[in-house]
Amino acid sequence: MMLTILFIAFIVLVIFTLKYVFGSSGPNPFANDCREPLKEKVYDKKEKNKVLKQGFLASKVPDNLDAVIIGSGVGGLGLAVLLAKVGKKVLVLEQHGRAGGCCHTFTEKGFEFDVGIHYIGDLLDHKPFRCMLDQMTNGQLEWEKLENPFDHVILGPPENRRSYPIYSGSARFSEELKKRFPGEEKAIDEFLKLAKKTGRGVWVLALLKLCPLPLAKFLIHTGLVKRLSFFFKMAPRSLTEVVNELTENKDLRAVFTYIFGTYGNIPKDASFAMHSLLVTHYLSGAWYPKGGSSEIAYHMIPIIEKAGGAVLARAPVNRILFNNKNEACGVSVLKGQEEVHVHAPMVISNAGIFNTYEKLLPKELRAMPDVQKQLSMVKHGEGGLSIFVGLNGTKEELGLKANNYWIFAENNFDELVEKYMNEEREEASKKIPLLFVASPSAKDPSWEERSPGKSTLSLVSFAKYSWFEEWKDGKVTNRGDDYKELKQAFIDSALNVVMDVFPKITRDKIEYIDAGTPITNTHYIGAPEGEFYGVDHGMSRFSPEVSAAIRPQTPLKNLYLTGQDVFLCGFTGALLGAITCGSVILNRNLHVDSFLLAMKTKYINKKLKDK
Repeated sequence: MMLTILFIAFIVLVIFTLKYVFGSSGPNPFANDCREPLKEKVYDKKEKNKVLKQGFLASKVPDNLDAVIIGSGVGGLGLAVLLAKVGKKVLVLEQHGRAGGCCHTFTEKGFEFDVGIHYIGDLLDHKPFRCMLDQMTNGQLEWEKLENPFDHVILGPPENRRSYPIYSGSARFSEELKKRFPGEEKAIDEFLKLAKKTGRGVWVLALLKLCPLPLAKFLIHTGLVKRLSFFFKMAPRSLTEVVNELTENKDLRAVFTYIFGTYGNIPKDASFAMHSLLVTHYLSGAWYPKGGSSEIAYHMIPIIEKAGGAVLARAPVNRILFNNKNEACGVSVLKGQEEVHVHAPMVISNAGIFNTYEKLLPKELRAMPDVQKQLSMVKHGEGGLSIFVGLNGTKEELGLKANNYWIFAENNFDELVEKYMNEEREEASKKIPLLFVASPSAKDPSWEERSPGKSTLSLVSFAKYSWFEEWKDGKVTNRGDDYKELKQAFIDSALNVVMDVFPKITRDKIEYIDAGTPITNTHYIGAPEGEFYGVDHGMSRFSPEVSAAIRPQTPLKNLYLTGQDVFLCGFTGALLGAITCGSVILNRNLHVDSFLLAMKTKYINKKLKDK
């Protein structure tokens, strides 16, 4: 009798689980292939700004909105596109002067700089993620593949520097590492096998966020979630723990873990599950948007507008509006000293969980136990430092290629970064122990046409928000001499590293240089503590309990979350956050819908090719 009951319970569970993986009832934004023939590229900044820099006015707010979205990063714009494709009229509000969030660009002294897009993986033509992006830009966004090797890992001081190229392609990735680390063949094979097996289980992360909370809790408390998904089995294991079991070779450990900078946690604090996603993300190669990262927003906004919506900049939302039943019913936008109220039946925040709950909710709603419980589950990620360099000279003259360099002072990443982040700011500024270096101009085939004889570099590292916090209330363009001096110290340290690794880059070639600190990030992208990646991506973030609790639905009716904090960090994670939120709003699994359309277009393309 007991076995019969258990069997029936299991069948019911399977049916419920399959319903939330494959079930659907709402309209499908991926019902048809919406790609259009490529239109002529627009590089004229004034023309592009007509789309990207539409300032907020009450008169520009469309009537009869279906939703208002706070924040125009890809988590907000991507969701607006999904809703627009099924006929929803959506208003996206951006506090900065131009749309795009971390996908926006800025220009200084004739140099265009990307602020957040360095390279994206998983973009082979037939892949579901490529299909998703093609549909969300109507096929107008072009991608340029980086060189192979796409990454170079540089370890050690100048007198003992080791360089390890990282190749795409599963076979090539392994083969090249085995050449560099003879005798470590077993460790290399096992690392890649583990990363692939772990990454394949990420679908259960989406399931936990889409299925009803009671079902998610049942899957967690019965232990079924770890049986269903190797991702969650590996989630509580640190990256350091896993790689240290595979090899004693410290350089190989470093090569296995180098890409931790793409999500912001040092190996001992990082979940192997998170790391596995980055390793597998780039196995098929790395790409960069042709024309720069502003192309992403530029090709999404017209789709939103075509459905009657709008994307308006210089629109700082200072609070979310609620009716007397505590249901979200709109937002308040600060226009000078005046508040402009925008009403909609649904409010979706791409501003991050901290901004949404701590800054945009009324005090009494912020104090709700369910809101406080979610806030207690998460913490801020580390602050980021970005240095933008404009150079005189072509990529050939400066020795720049379409790849990235990850430069570390040594191979002991945990101790190296921990020591740096715990130092006083003056000491930390003297020597940056880890630096990501890339040339956006070298990656973009349209660059030479747009900016002949010039090149750009992006340098990225971590920095404590507390190092710069005392200047957070100063004017962004004039925070005082002490702030400038500290910034310059970090810039000089980074430049010393760059000029040592790239001998053709000399100070006389530099026409423009400046740095964005954590407080710069707060000003331009609304990051509360200057973090690049939103909520911290350490091991606790990937517990099944947190994964199920932080979902698009909030404790308040008609208020939803999208973007990085809902799913994962980075461009891909934020877009998947939009897909997850869209799935909840439209009551269908858009992850599956995009996958099915990718399979369909792959099949059609194959038939056409065969003919």
